[in-house]
Amino acid sequence: MDAKFLNATVVTCDDQRRVLRNAGVAIQGDRIKAVGPSGEIDGLHTHLPTIDARGKAILPGIVNAHTHVLLLALRGTIEDMGAEAIYGYMTPISFAMTPTEREAISLLGCLEAIRSGTTTLVEPFRHVVNYAGAMAETGMRLYFSENCADALTLKIRSGVYEFDQSWGEQFLERQRELIARFHDTSDGRVMCQVAAHAPDNCSPWMLRQLNDLHEKHGLRRTVHMAQSRGEVAQVRRYADCTPAQYLERNGWLGPDVVGAHWTYCTHEDVELLAGHDVHMAHCPANSSRRGPHQAPVARIMDAGVNIALGTDNMTEDMFQAMTIGSVVHRGSRGGGIQPQPQALLDAATRNGAHSLGRLADFGSIEPGKKADLMLINLDHPSLRPAINVVSNIVHYGHPGVVDSVLVDGEFLMLGGQVVCLDERAVVENAQAAVESAWRRLHSQSPDVPLPASLR
Repeated sequence: MDAKFLNATVVTCDDQRRVLRNAGVAIQGDRIKAVGPSGEIDGLHTHLPTIDARGKAILPGIVNAHTHVLLLALRGTIEDMGAEAIYGYMTPISFAMTPTEREAISLLGCLEAIRSGTTTLVEPFRHVVNYAGAMAETGMRLYFSENCADALTLKIRSGVYEFDQSWGEQFLERQRELIARFHDTSDGRVMCQVAAHAPDNCSPWMLRQLNDLHEKHGLRRTVHMAQSRGEVAQVRRYADCTPAQYLERNGWLGPDVVGAHWTYCTHEDVELLAGHDVHMAHCPANSSRRGPHQAPVARIMDAGVNIALGTDNMTEDMFQAMTIGSVVHRGSRGGGIQPQPQALLDAATRNGAHSLGRLADFGSIEPGKKADLMLINLDHPSLRPAINVVSNIVHYGHPGVVDSVLVDGEFLMLGGQVVCLDERAVVENAQAAVESAWRRLHSQSPDVPLPASLR
């Protein structure tokens, strides 16, 4: 798209963290051409069509650094259940879904993400090759990987840890197919990574296989790490070390690695990870559903780790991640006013781009970068009075304030309407898919109870 936005408040998230009043942004094709005062942008780019953004703020599109869109199937259920979530519900339902159900639920995730101002999703999960194509058609920027494991993950909820290379090879084959079909497609908008599900369910053999793919295709890596007490205990039993130490021993730490959660990292783990320039994908809202997230965030921040925000599961609302993230991060210091709101907005934009090795391309509003943008309505009651726009967004923003979303200079949402999806069809198809998947899961595994509303 070729156009210029005028009369806006531009929250650049650039190196100086400039907030420009009565400003404009010129776009040519998929790139930002210029940023500056409205009069200057209008005068230098008279040939570009004008979009009046009066009453709007223009921000970099949000980067969700870690999510699992299919786990929207569990929304409103396991948050309030006492059973172990990862292997008790999340893993079983991911195998119970059909390809059609996966597509339907993934589009609900994209719809919620777009309405939340998100332009980039990082999606490591299982059977991703079944639904990657449907997600790519939305026009979002996407990073896909198969969450590989060679422990028999469907047995772990029964307390059984067994490694089986033939089981692991099924994951690897899906990862190879994912790379072959989707890596660096849609003009570079769709990319792949490699993902080790977690240290407790990946043997040294699996980590080597994934490193081979990482080296062969030049892919970045991601892993869940120290996300549960069970994981920490299993790695201690199996390898007599912490999850972070286990990853180091197997060549799985480096500046291309994003580790999600870090909940039970020791102080020594944090120093080890920081020393290897590993990025953290922090999902504070999800991780706080049963009480404030216990990760040693203050120590992680002080160690200089790049912290990017994600939603993990059951939601794609990154405003919630910023708001609860502010509480968790400040609480990790015992309370106070640090970090400031800009740091949380950075974590949802430029830090996420940095974790993907793409800060030169997106994550801030600067000439030459991709035109991945969101426009929010500053006249929404929740954002008034408007004294400090960044503070308002972080503390009080929500998906209802999002007006428009662009990726590569093309509108995915315009004037409050998502234009890349049929919203009603997406919602109805996802509802039917989730109910079907839950009933199939229960029929296959009667020990997994149905939610009361589906009985």
